[in-house]
Amino acid sequence: MFAGLDLSSAAFWSAFGSILLANVVLSGDNAVVIAMAARALKPEQRGKAIFFGSAAAIVMRIVLTIAAIRLLTLPFLKIVGAGLLTYIGVDLLMDEADGDGEGGEVTNMFGAIRTILVADLVMSLDNVLAVAAAAQGNLPLLILGLLVSIPLIVFGASMLTKVMVRYPIIITIGAALLGYLAGEMLLTDPAVVGYFGESSHATLMVAGVIGAVLVVALGNWLQKRAGARDAGAH
Repeated sequence: MFAGLDLSSAAFWSAFGSILLANVVLSGDNAVVIAMAARALKPEQRGKAIFFGSAAAIVMRIVLTIAAIRLLTLPFLKIVGAGLLTYIGVDLLMDEADGDGEGGEVTNMFGAIRTILVADLVMSLDNVLAVAAAAQGNLPLLILGLLVSIPLIVFGASMLTKVMVRYPIIITIGAALLGYLAGEMLLTDPAVVGYFGESSHATLMVAGVIGAVLVVALGNWLQKRAGARDAGAH
């Protein structure tokens, strides 16, 4: 598959470095979600969930990158994505209430991997364009660059998981990040742009802040509601 790559070419290493850098920089938010999904697992399961979730997400991103140009022009796709990010943010924030990892939808390894895949799919819609541009149409180079980035993303997610266990406030910040991304994504959907026009940077920031506040507020409200219901049951 990689037979056509010229490893002695400066152009190869320049493009390879660009793909690697773009993927790592743009995957910062993805690493947050991976860490949030894995933190609720037992310690012996976290490493496996982070590795397999990240690896599967990269493979999925390769496929998505190939079809990126077509996908991003489809109306309502980003609206659906914004809704999914909001749901994931609230769901992960609610799971924080379990604390000990003994409940919730992502307290098993396959549930965590599923969460990682869905979130990565949604958040990669914009990211893959930069990676595809860096590859300059060279598919083997694109695949190689994304595969090499796996250990970097796994390392970042593993570090974040440890920090989240020690500082739970980061979980709330991560959920707010998902809400922010959802707010921005909503206004950049082709259907919304076609109806209201292209939003300014300031408008996108406001939409992001509103999305962040919505996710955190809704997650906290559902936490309290679930806590009150559990207290009443006892």
